[in-house]
Amino acid sequence: MTSLLQKAFTEIQKLPDFLQDQIAQQLLEDIESELKWQNSFANDAIELGNLITMAQAALQEEQAGETEDKGFGEA
Repeated sequence: MTSLLQKAFTEIQKLPDFLQDQIAQQLLEDIESELKWQNSFANDAIELGNLITMAQAALQEEQAGETEDKGFGEA
């Protein structure tokens, strides 16, 4: 475990139990999400052509003014 992670856990232990549980739940969700991304990109079965096609389509929509500026996670 890194020293930064140890420091974070030390500080989390000072919080009330309900906050510790909220942070733990978020951390577990983040880890699960990160592992899914890593597995997705490590999978040889991924068709890079499909990713390129989607990226090109997104760029074309942006250039055509068909996109909206939003913050991360906004619907």
